[in-house]
Amino acid sequence: MKALFFYITIVFFLPIMSCSSGNDEITPEEVVFIRTIDTLPLEPLSEDEQLSLLFMREEEKLARDVYDFLYSRWSAQIFDNISSSEQTHMDAILALLNRYDLEDPVEGQESGAFVNSDIQQLYDDLTQLGEESSIDALKVGAAIEEIDIIDLKNALDSFVDNQDIEWVYDNLRSGSENHLRSFVKNLAMQGVTYQPQYLTQEEFDAIINS
Repeated sequence: MKALFFYITIVFFLPIMSCSSGNDEITPEEVVFIRTIDTLPLEPLSEDEQLSLLFMREEEKLARDVYDFLYSRWSAQIFDNISSSEQTHMDAILALLNRYDLEDPVEGQESGAFVNSDIQQLYDDLTQLGEESSIDALKVGAAIEEIDIIDLKNALDSFVDNQDIEWVYDNLRSGSENHLRSFVKNLAMQGVTYQPQYLTQEEFDAIINS
């Protein structure tokens, strides 16, 4: 989680879940998802895993809120689509918070508001940068996805060993990679060759070419 503690993360596609409606209803897909988590053992939660889950919940909200803001500014469909996916990812983390009886740091927070001051500052910085042009907005999205991939990988490699958290994080990382490819493709359609800002060139190329 080191990379995200100095900046941030986020994602796009969780294969077995559809996009959440954003209300309190649990969709059939989410029921299947929760049941899948429940088939995995409930193991002791380390302090690092607990902090990661709480942080990831707010981080997913940041992604959703930034993409909502950018959609309202530029009306580019990619932001609306990925915002819906980020809501799904928020729901995935919430299922884990509920499973481990952890307090939800997002509950009661309005769009663009965060408990974590670093995430709050990051939201302010990203939305300001994304207002400058539609190209900058797409680059903001790509950067968010890069950092998300790094953070999820660091968590999985360093301290996450509970099977249910591993399963969710693996899916979120796959989603982030899909997101990154989407942003890079949209930039290319506008004649812009995106250069990775956080991933190494080798890591970036492996994701884009997969």
